[in-house]
Amino acid sequence: MSAGDLVAYLGPEGTFTHQAVLEWAARAGDTPGRAQALESVVQVHDAVASGAAARGVVAIESSVEGYVVPSVDALLGSAGVVAVDEVVLPISFDAFVRPGHGTLTEATAHPHGLAQVSRFVTARGLRPVPASSNAAACRDVGAHQVAFGPRVCGELYGLETLAQGVEDFGGARTRFLVLARRGEAPGVLAAARAGADPAATAWRTMLAVTPVVTGPGVLARITAAFGERRVNMSSLVTRPLKARALQYVFVMTFDAAPWDPSARGLLGDLLAAGDSLKVLGVYPSDPSEGGLDGVLPDHVPLGSVDAGAQAGALDRGLLW
Repeated sequence: MSAGDLVAYLGPEGTFTHQAVLEWAARAGDTPGRAQALESVVQVHDAVASGAAARGVVAIESSVEGYVVPSVDALLGSAGVVAVDEVVLPISFDAFVRPGHGTLTEATAHPHGLAQVSRFVTARGLRPVPASSNAAACRDVGAHQVAFGPRVCGELYGLETLAQGVEDFGGARTRFLVLARRGEAPGVLAAARAGADPAATAWRTMLAVTPVVTGPGVLARITAAFGERRVNMSSLVTRPLKARALQYVFVMTFDAAPWDPSARGLLGDLLAAGDSLKVLGVYPSDPSEGGLDGVLPDHVPLGSVDAGAQAGALDRGLLW
């Protein structure tokens, strides 16, 4: 990319996505080109697909709220756009108000943001009001509202800080994907492979699998194929096929690149079984992101049980 190339992102200025653009540029040791704030994820995809932007950056997954559905659906619906890089940011929310504000009755942020500050909102009896982005909520905050966003938004939009670090869960992280045109992806990925240490670089692939024939055991067959090829599937979500009721596409992320022999074999197995496949993204990934670290029992859903639980707890948790 050259300094004049455009990078589109979900705006306005000051969003976490904007921070991801700057982080991506800093990591590359280069300027990302001209960053342009757009109003929706779809607009970001369209700008990349049309060539109006050289790259796009979108949030794809929050460690608190899970996958960002508009981003997943946009990738599924984009024939010519694919993810070629990843940025992971720690996420913390500050609460902002207008100087001279009135009685505070509402809380405003992106829906994922509101979900991450729900305790603060509930404790103060505020009514949630979704916004298109956290930065937009801060930019447009009314005199009766509390807006939640990155710390930089206070200075950007002339706001007073009501409280800092008000997120429900400390240590939350959000993954962002860097988008390129599909035709450019082989060259971009080849350059990334050439500049990386193979022993120290982990790759991750995001794959859409649409079974052509459905029925009992279809998902079991697909997941078994990963185990047989010893390819680690790190996530699985389903999205509906828009034109067909009760039929779904499986969106899977696995810890390998498509050119790895095991992954290539896996893709061949799925094709041979009649599945329709689409790689949504391939990107180098921080190997410390994801996986088990020995502290999982501290974070499982409340009320979960394991083999060491007493009989009464097992009865309550499993309802058997």
